[in-house]
Amino acid sequence: MQLGYHSITWGGVVGHPQGVTSAKDLYYLTYGSMEEAVRDIAAAGYTGTEMFDGNLAAYADRPEELRGLLAEAGVELVSVYTGAGFVYPDVLPDELDKVRRACELAATFGAERLVVGGGARRAAGTTPEDYDRLASALDQVHELARQHGLTASYHPHLTTIVESPEELEQLLPRTQIAFCPDTAHLAAGGGDPAALIRRYGDRIAYIHLKDVALDPVEFLPLGQGSLDFRDILSAVREAGYDSWLIVELDAYAGDPLEAAKISKAYLDQLLTIQVA
Repeated sequence: MQLGYHSITWGGVVGHPQGVTSAKDLYYLTYGSMEEAVRDIAAAGYTGTEMFDGNLAAYADRPEELRGLLAEAGVELVSVYTGAGFVYPDVLPDELDKVRRACELAATFGAERLVVGGGARRAAGTTPEDYDRLASALDQVHELARQHGLTASYHPHLTTIVESPEELEQLLPRTQIAFCPDTAHLAAGGGDPAALIRRYGDRIAYIHLKDVALDPVEFLPLGQGSLDFRDILSAVREAGYDSWLIVELDAYAGDPLEAAKISKAYLDQLLTIQVA
């Protein structure tokens, strides 16, 4: 398995302000230097990265600059993350147009995967039809990705209508999109990440690893929270998954490079033990 690291730690996650009034422009963004992020990710020993659609959009008119940065660092752009509400019929065409542009950006910069989160929680409460709408939208995302040579995966996420194991079961049988388990979000949603990886092993096309402390929820470098990564990695192997593991940490109080190194050392140790 190959190890990558998400660029989110260099600045955290925000949404483009233009998206407040125009859903087609609501990109995810990390307000940090992608140049610093890529060089630090390489320095920590990772060979891949994942970026948000909004950060790639900043390089749309100067693609050689980012390609050169990645090549110089020896880091592959593995995947692109995007998301949307997906349950509002009138807004869906604009949301899918944004996903299409994310696919174009991913293909431009050599990524092979698209990761998508979403499923808005309505103020009036979630309806059973919302899962049908989300599933239908994700099938369209799957097709858009396929047309651009990408594999699309759905990422359950806190604050969406797919947080808990029961909500995940509401969604996955309804859609053909692949599954991207995020260990911390699954745990924070009340699930056992290893058990869910075992349950949906045949749907997994991509994996996010991050640790978490619960009550209150705080995302942490690997090995510093409550998750049993030995069992998680055993479940990953049992599922027959043998591709990229992307470490993700939304924020860190110290140096992002330090956090990346902590997770890399911990993960290397576990993988060495499992191979031995």
